[in-house]
Amino acid sequence: MLEKVSQLWRVKDVRNRILYVLAILVVFRLAAHVPVPGIRTENLANFFNQNQVLGLLNVFSGGALENFSVVMLGVSPYITASIIFQLLTMIIPRLEELSKEGERGYQKINQWTRLLTVPLAIVSGYGTLVLLQRGGAIQGQAAAGTSQLLGSLTLVQTITALVVITAGSIFLMWLGELISEKKVGNGISLLIFAGIVARVPSGIQHTIALFDPSQLFTIIGFMVVGLITIGGVVIVTEAQRNIPVSYARRIRGNRVYGGVDSHLPMRVNQAGVIPIIFAVSLVIFPSVIAQFFVRSNIAWVASLAQSTITFFQGGIGFDVVYFFLVVAFTFFYTSVVFRPDQIAENLQKQGGFIPGIRPGRQTMEYLGYVSNRIVLAGALFLGTIAVMPSIVQQATSATALSIGGTSLLIVVSVVIETVKQIESQLIVREYEGF
Repeated sequence: MLEKVSQLWRVKDVRNRILYVLAILVVFRLAAHVPVPGIRTENLANFFNQNQVLGLLNVFSGGALENFSVVMLGVSPYITASIIFQLLTMIIPRLEELSKEGERGYQKINQWTRLLTVPLAIVSGYGTLVLLQRGGAIQGQAAAGTSQLLGSLTLVQTITALVVITAGSIFLMWLGELISEKKVGNGISLLIFAGIVARVPSGIQHTIALFDPSQLFTIIGFMVVGLITIGGVVIVTEAQRNIPVSYARRIRGNRVYGGVDSHLPMRVNQAGVIPIIFAVSLVIFPSVIAQFFVRSNIAWVASLAQSTITFFQGGIGFDVVYFFLVVAFTFFYTSVVFRPDQIAENLQKQGGFIPGIRPGRQTMEYLGYVSNRIVLAGALFLGTIAVMPSIVQQATSATALSIGGTSLLIVVSVVIETVKQIESQLIVREYEGF
């Protein structure tokens, strides 16, 4: 390990790339502490601690949401825009053709993704403003108490906040692309990673400040469960099933092609953390809508709105819904990114086949069958990771300690991906004689 670090530091180009990425992450963390002007944020931290879904969104933003920072939305609008275009690629033939045109098609789709990020950031920012302005209803406060979260915003303040929040989201999107260009990790993932890691010191400080000797075994239990979770994340992230593939021997002139055996890797967790982001976006939507009806003059409408807000604030029922949404979205997103029909077609064109399986339709059906079986394990794992913090808190009644399964999943996945990219950079330079 030390030898690898030493080798990395000796290669000037790789060292400069890493220092450049670290500098951008510092800029991101500084921006996360610059509040939107004219907004009162004194009671936001306590509000986010009492709401599970908003707390998770706050984790994704690295604490920028509870600070009501200029980058409070994080990279969520850009991620949502990327997901939308991935789905549209399956529906619109023109986009599907562009996706197959290589770098040119990728650049075009990426440009449209950036443009879509702007209206998504505006809508998301406005929804967040409404939710936080009416947030007192979530805590059961009276109408007069709702102004304690953000205060009463004038039209000018609202427009100013939306412009600043949208600009902050676009700024983060730009920073993420700058990081990705250095090829030492995915820029968007590293920004989320930096936000999560930045909250670790404050979490440790909070735990120490509230330390009670009677909770010693609880803390040890949390550490053990955390280590087991990290091990599980590593295993599932790296786990894959290799489908054997043989290529028929072909003779063209004096040259022989094919005649080799290979394999097709199928990852257990092909969707990453995208299903969790999907599920969070969906479960927060009913709370936002219910905010508009919680003070209705119709008693049953107001009661239904308050019940909806309370349900999606957390609890066993919420955990069950959240778990099944994550599982469902895992299957859905995997069906988007993994296309058995295209893989079967490409194998057939290249003269490849799976031993014992006919090329064409049977190969497609076989790949779909295997994919559904291994994705089930990945989906259940992601669902468990998503609801783990709530289950642990309800089992131990410890609010100061929380094992963020989603946070661990993101951190471990990003570290693995970044290390692999850095190692590939070192290997390339060894071959090229640097």
